[in-house]
Amino acid sequence: MSAEEPTTDLYDLRVVVERIEGRSVCGLKPGDHIDLTGSNRLTLPAGGHFCLYALAACLPLLPAKQRALAEGDWMARDSHVACPDPDERLIMRIERTGLQRIPTEELT
Repeated sequence: MSAEEPTTDLYDLRVVVERIEGRSVCGLKPGDHIDLTGSNRLTLPAGGHFCLYALAACLPLLPAKQRALAEGDWMARDSHVACPDPDERLIMRIERTGLQRIPTEELT
């Protein structure tokens, strides 16, 4: 990567099941997680699973959480997402786990 090549800084993220206030219909438990690295790679721990509906609730927030945010931006201080299943009341937390500098031309 040359000094003049434009880059984009993106945070790697982890979506963690923080708590379940109802009954776990999907089989998730506190501590279960999924990782987002780079601009597009989702991974699970070996043998793990993650509820599609819980993940769908997080997806719209992930691109914003991957970028640097202005001080005072609500996205910088709010990191919790609720699964849409009202019986489960599953609460997830989005954490930043690392920072990558990616050549902008490699991003979609």
